[in-house]
Amino acid sequence: MTTPESPSTIGLTTISRTVASLAVGVVHTLERAVVGEARVRTARGNAWEAVCADRARAGQRAELDRLVTELAAARAAARDRQPVS
Repeated sequence: MTTPESPSTIGLTTISRTVASLAVGVVHTLERAVVGEARVRTARGNAWEAVCADRARAGQRAELDRLVTELAAARAAARDRQPVS
């Protein structure tokens, strides 16, 4: 049993994928030309930047926690020093 072959057509998704693929290629080539080969963003570079940003946020969070703890301790000490009326 043979099935009739449908004519080859280009669908909307095929065109979209083709355009997206060409756009990525153009952007990649343009980036290499503008910033130079050594400064092209890579997945490894992006991951390292994310790690550094996470570390910076953790450091800021720790500093804020330390300041809040100091402030709470100072308020408790000031409350303890006030005479009771």
